[in-house]
Amino acid sequence: MPRVLFLMPTKTYRASAFLAAAVKLNIDAVVGSERKQALEVFTPDRTLTLDFSNPGKATQTIIEFAKKHPVNAIIPVDENTAVIGSLASEALDLPRNSPESAIAAREKQRMRAILNKADLPSPDSTVFSTKEEPKELAQKIKYPCVLKPLFLSSSRGVIRANEPAEFISAFKRIKTILSDPEIIKSDPKLSRQILVETFVPGDEVAVEGIFTEGKLKVLAIFDKPDPLNGPYFEETIYVTPSRHPEEILQQLESTVVQASQGMGIKHGAVHAELRINQDGVWLIEIAARSIGGMCSKVLRFDLDMSLEELIIRHAIGEKIEEFNREKQAAGVMMIPIPKLGILKEILGLKQAQSISGIEEIKITIPISQKVVPLPEGNKYLGFIFSRREKPEVVEETLKEAHERLEFVIE
Repeated sequence: MPRVLFLMPTKTYRASAFLAAAVKLNIDAVVGSERKQALEVFTPDRTLTLDFSNPGKATQTIIEFAKKHPVNAIIPVDENTAVIGSLASEALDLPRNSPESAIAAREKQRMRAILNKADLPSPDSTVFSTKEEPKELAQKIKYPCVLKPLFLSSSRGVIRANEPAEFISAFKRIKTILSDPEIIKSDPKLSRQILVETFVPGDEVAVEGIFTEGKLKVLAIFDKPDPLNGPYFEETIYVTPSRHPEEILQQLESTVVQASQGMGIKHGAVHAELRINQDGVWLIEIAARSIGGMCSKVLRFDLDMSLEELIIRHAIGEKIEEFNREKQAAGVMMIPIPKLGILKEILGLKQAQSISGIEEIKITIPISQKVVPLPEGNKYLGFIFSRREKPEVVEETLKEAHERLEFVIE
């Protein structure tokens, strides 16, 4: 029975999906997390406590574990664990991306430098220390621009500025976000820096794929029909298949391949964010991991296969080229948080769930819990899933369901 080590932060939404897929495939699953599991003493071959803030130490822990319990593959679920996964896989001689490519995919400025060197359309960017005076920096910037942390995900801390006053406000706000002790612990160096890049207008899409020996298999291309123009960049709706013409779809795939080659990504899942405008296709970000949150549930492949099952099959060396996404259109809405406060009640849930084409509505923040909107927040209220005959109908269905929901926040 193959043994797979999953690198999962305790806050990930992906644990149950990956573990269910492992059971279905009869895989011996080991969960590596940053917190010790309550029953770890009774399951020494199934759980592993790792210091995700120290990749070298975490890698050594994995190596020692593998001496007693050999693993056939390591699957990370986010950018931080991707770095550890590549280091450990290199030490154990498992299929992998290079540690350098995983680091570049995690660190946005390093990514920008590589993309520019590869002559791919990418925003111009500059990095500033959080110790610098924003009033002085604001006079040197070309507007509109986007300020963002170098390593956070889910659009946390990403703010557009159209003029100096907005730049100063955004800079101070991101500096406060980066002062969070947990963020500092995760990366003391990057938490002292802010990336400023030119704003790229246009339609945004996401490309989901898997690399095998440098060859990309595109799993899905998602349209993001809601405009993402700022001041914050809260993602809401993902719909596939894309409604862009075939010529654009080919450009998207080609851009992801070129960017991945430049960064050294050649194995495993990849998730890319791109924009399309009159000047062509622009790569905004690319990550050496699969789609985040619960969004993977929107993807279904031949044999009723989940994305997690496909990733595991690929990781243990099975051929996946023949498996394709279902023909039916599908989409997900990440339910935005409208304001800061305590979630008291959710109204209209049954009415929203009864809409034809709504597959599931999953609320992920419990009643009585604090909710924090972007740019400070890093969670959504939940996820709405739909499958219909056409992508435009999926989009309409998701919006209709969201309109019937009312979140009482005090």
